[in-house]
Amino acid sequence: MRIEFPILSLKAKLIGLIVALLALTLGAEMMVSLKAEEVIVKTTQNKVKDLASVIQISVQELTSVAATDRDRLQNYVARLHTRGLEVSIASNQDLIINSSNPKLIGAALNPEMVRALLATRVGTSRDPVAVPASMLGLADPESTVYFIPVEVEDHLLGYVEVSANFSDFDQPLRDYRLRLLSLGVAIFALGLVFAYIIAERYVEPIHAVAAAAGNIAARGLEPVPEVRRRDEIGLLTRSFNDMVSQLRRAREREQELNQLERFTALGQLAGALAHEIKNPLNFISLALDQLRTRYGPQLTRGREEFMRQLVIMKDEVRRLSEMVQTFLHYGQPIEIHPAPTDLRALVGGVLALSESKMKSQSIEVTEEGMEVPAVLSVDAEKVRTCFVNVVGNATQAMPDGGALRIKFAQDNGNFVVRFSDTGKGIDPQVAEHLFEPFFTTKREGIGLGLFFSKAIVEKHGGTITIGPSEVPPGTTVTFTFPIGGVHKQ
Repeated sequence: MRIEFPILSLKAKLIGLIVALLALTLGAEMMVSLKAEEVIVKTTQNKVKDLASVIQISVQELTSVAATDRDRLQNYVARLHTRGLEVSIASNQDLIINSSNPKLIGAALNPEMVRALLATRVGTSRDPVAVPASMLGLADPESTVYFIPVEVEDHLLGYVEVSANFSDFDQPLRDYRLRLLSLGVAIFALGLVFAYIIAERYVEPIHAVAAAAGNIAARGLEPVPEVRRRDEIGLLTRSFNDMVSQLRRAREREQELNQLERFTALGQLAGALAHEIKNPLNFISLALDQLRTRYGPQLTRGREEFMRQLVIMKDEVRRLSEMVQTFLHYGQPIEIHPAPTDLRALVGGVLALSESKMKSQSIEVTEEGMEVPAVLSVDAEKVRTCFVNVVGNATQAMPDGGALRIKFAQDNGNFVVRFSDTGKGIDPQVAEHLFEPFFTTKREGIGLGLFFSKAIVEKHGGTITIGPSEVPPGTTVTFTFPIGGVHKQ
């Protein structure tokens, strides 16, 4: 079952692309923000827990009566791997009794700095004091120093000094800010790719239609390649091709009408001239017969030359008479009278007529496909005329000798007769015009032989084609006739 998707216009595609990009951008930003918030909360919780543990250990050392493990504080701080974290425990005499930095153990706190720090507290509150390291002249300006007094029943036992660098708190923000930027760039690039694809799918067919429209004057009415699309581009190309097809049909009809008018005028002129010429030719033919009958027997000297000249004149008159008859048939509908006819025997009769001429020109004739049944229902006299024209043209194309190959075959319900000569060949562009009336490449021809041959063959429901031989040089003429024959029309 074929699924038909809804047709999307260009406007809908652009809106869909913009909405998809906005949704991707907002979704990515929301996802990154939620993930960053989760990481920051988790990091803060871990830092607070670590500080609470450090302070707990420090307070236990100050308040414990028994001896404590000094290495416990150093080992715990070392395990935290927190940058810049340093914890020191000072007694109420401002002496450092333990520290995560062993170098500071035994050192004294600056009493004035301690008093200054404690003086910043509000009233008598013993709340912890936080001071930036830059105010204390420490090496790490990003650190913060916390002084936490430890008291038991209003008795000051000492201080817990915590120096910590919390700049890595915003590291998740920096990481996810970079991720957000990367996602934004990726989404932007993805949008550019999809926009380019959509633009190409629309621009390329439009350029093709524009180029085809611009080349109408130079290359004619050529359609653009059909695109299987149901959007505006598909509608545009189909409409353009329909317009081109209609214009081509109109141009063809116009050419046919012009050709018909020209042929009609030529036919009328040819018919009028033929009638005017036919009667004098008949009179000349009768006069030549009288000269041969009356004066031929009386001559004793030059009789053979006299008779030869009469034969030449008689042949020329006959040729002119046949030409006139051809003109008279031009423009008239061709009538055929089909009857069972052996086309192979018909070709053999035509070859017999031209045998002497072909022998004088050293033309070798070969026939192939003699076993193929060749009896068809055709008008023998009309088809014989077609074969006479083709054999005559082949003979004229090989004045210095050659070969004429005739092949009989059956193909797709048609009987095929193919004449192939080894003459100088034919130009394919010339072959396109050979079936036009009054078109000829010979000085002695009038250009109606192949025109009538095509009309006769098509009347039988067949075809005739002319083109270069498969093995050059030479020309091949192919006749096809339906094996079922043709009914009289």
